[in-house]
Amino acid sequence: MPQPHLLVFSHLRWDFVFQRPQHLMSRLAAGYRVIFIEEPVHDPAGPPRVETRRVGPAGEIEVMIPFTPVAAPGFDDAHLPLLLPLLERELAQREIRDYLIWLYTPMALPLIAGMHPRALVYDCMDELSAFKNAPAQLRQRENALMSAADLVLCGGPALYEARRGQHPNLHCLPSAVDAAHFAPPATRPDDPLARRAQELQGHIARPRLGFFGVIDERMDLALVSAVAQARPDWQLVMVGPVVKISERDLPRHPNIHWLGMQRYELLPYLLAGWDLCLMPFAMNDSTRFISPTKTLEYLAGGKPVVSTPIRDVVGLYGDVVRIGADAASFVAACEEVLDEDAASREYWHGSAAAVVQASSWDAGARRVRAWLDEVARPARPDAPIIGHALRAA
Repeated sequence: MPQPHLLVFSHLRWDFVFQRPQHLMSRLAAGYRVIFIEEPVHDPAGPPRVETRRVGPAGEIEVMIPFTPVAAPGFDDAHLPLLLPLLERELAQREIRDYLIWLYTPMALPLIAGMHPRALVYDCMDELSAFKNAPAQLRQRENALMSAADLVLCGGPALYEARRGQHPNLHCLPSAVDAAHFAPPATRPDDPLARRAQELQGHIARPRLGFFGVIDERMDLALVSAVAQARPDWQLVMVGPVVKISERDLPRHPNIHWLGMQRYELLPYLLAGWDLCLMPFAMNDSTRFISPTKTLEYLAGGKPVVSTPIRDVVGLYGDVVRIGADAASFVAACEEVLDEDAASREYWHGSAAAVVQASSWDAGARRVRAWLDEVARPARPDAPIIGHALRAA
C-alpha cells in the first residue's frame, strides 16, 4: 500500500533553527509522505503563489511556502481568501486521499476546514499565547483545536502538567537529541566546517562561554550583560537569529560576540570550541513552559551547562546542569564549573552521557508512530481528493 501523507502546518520555517519539527518529521518521513506547509511569506510585488522544494538527505520531505501580498503575520485570517485556493490547487494536483494532519499552531486550524484526515495531531511544543506578539484569537482557536484533535503532544513536563485533563489522548513528548550529530567532531585541517568555525571564533580568547538558539524575548539580556561585566576576562559567544526584539536591545561589551544564525551542521564545531554553555533564559510568562532542546545538545557535545531555573531544566536535568537564579549566583555557578578539577569533570561526563543516552529523537519518533497507529482511522479507498474537500468548504 502507498504510504499515507502527513500534512504539517508550521509557524516555524524549515530553514529556521533546526529543532523539534525538523527532527520529528525527518524521522516520520520513513513511514509517511511528509508535506511541510509553512506560514505565508509577505510579497507585495509578486502574485499569490506556492513555491515548493525537497529537503532531507533523499529529498523525502516536500516543503510548501505560500507567498501572498497580505501584510499580516503568520496564519492570520486575512490570508485565508488567498491561502485556501492556493493550497487547494497544490494539494489537489497531488491527488491526496489518504492523509493525516499535524498542526504546530492553532492559527492554521481554518485551513483544514473541509478536510477529513485519518487523524488530527496537535503538537503543542510551546505556550504560544505567552509569546511576544501572539495573535489575540490564538487561545480561542487552541480550544477548538484541542476539541477536534485525536492526539495532543506536549513539549515538556511543565506544559504537560498544565494541560493535564484537557484532552483524553494527551502525551508528554519532551525535547530529545541527535547525540551523534552533537558529539565532539573529529576535526581535520581540511574540514570546511572546522575552518568556518575557526574563522568565526578562532580569534576569540578563552574561556569561551557559548549559547546557540533563538535570541528573542525569552533571553534575559540584562543577565547576559551582567555576566559580561562581572567577568571581563570571560568571552560570551552568542549564536542565533535575533527575532521579535531589536538588535539595538542587545548588550554590547567587548567580551560579547554576536555571531548571528549559523548552519545546523556547523553548531557541533562551534560547540567544540567552548568551555561552558549558557542558558540565560528570562523567568517570565514566555519561558514558564519551555523545555529547551539545546540542553541535551550541549550535554551531547560534552560541555557543562549553566542555566537559569527553568522548570523543565531543573526537573529533567538538575543533576547535571548548574543553576543560577540571579546574576550573582549565575556567575558563581560558571566559576565553579570552570574551576572544576579533572576527577569531578570526569564524574560529570559519565552522568551527562547517561542523560543523553536516554533521550534520543529516534526513540521519540518511535513513540509518536505508535500513538499515530492507535488513533488513525482506517484508510478509505473512496475518500475524496483533498482539494475537492477544500472547494466544498
